[in-house]
Amino acid sequence: MGNGFQFIDIILFAMIAAFLILRLRSVLGRRDGHEGNYRDPFKPDPADSSDPPEAGDEAGMDNVVQMPGRDDTEYDDLDAGEEILNEVADDPLSIGMMQIVRADPGFDTEDFLVGGRVAFEMVLGAYASGDRETLKNLLSPGVLDNFLHAIDDRESAGYVMEDTLVGIRSADIVEAFMEGGVSNITVKFVSEQVNVTRDDQGHVIDGSPNQVTDVVDFWTFERDSRSSDPNWSLVATRSLD
Repeated sequence: MGNGFQFIDIILFAMIAAFLILRLRSVLGRRDGHEGNYRDPFKPDPADSSDPPEAGDEAGMDNVVQMPGRDDTEYDDLDAGEEILNEVADDPLSIGMMQIVRADPGFDTEDFLVGGRVAFEMVLGAYASGDRETLKNLLSPGVLDNFLHAIDDRESAGYVMEDTLVGIRSADIVEAFMEGGVSNITVKFVSEQVNVTRDDQGHVIDGSPNQVTDVVDFWTFERDSRSSDPNWSLVATRSLD
């Protein structure tokens, strides 16, 4: 009898275990090998694979980061820079200005042209009125001699010059070069003037008091870049008739 009861107990326990297994499978489900989220713990992670993605594999290319480098735009900029250097190399004016700035780092084109305009007006006024002292401060010895001779001849003849500067229309640098340590710059002045010369009786012998004339002058200024004197001197003048 005792053994019979033990056999019955074993059967009951087996039935209970089978029931529990069926309940668990209904709750948890079964894997059939087609689950997308399943990962074999013994296989390497695809993200850690050292094999490069196949060409055209978009999933692999999503993780590719392009390193910074020279693109076509940068090459275009380099080419443009080379073209500018080539243009400068073929332009005597640019070369001359670069040499002047190298010799005198404090040189400023705008300031120079402003001073040139002032000098232009002062020289014209001093020449017309015979102001020799002002001319001595602005002209080189060679140019000063020419101006003084012209003033002397005019005064000896009893002539009076009336030179009115109506305005300076433009002032542009057209030539620049270094001669040793001396900077040379030529400026083209385009101005409007009224020029009249009268005799000792006041009669007009040249020009017209009622006519404004366009005058084109080329004046060359020079300065020793090694000197502490910041002033430029007028060393040559030329006019277009």
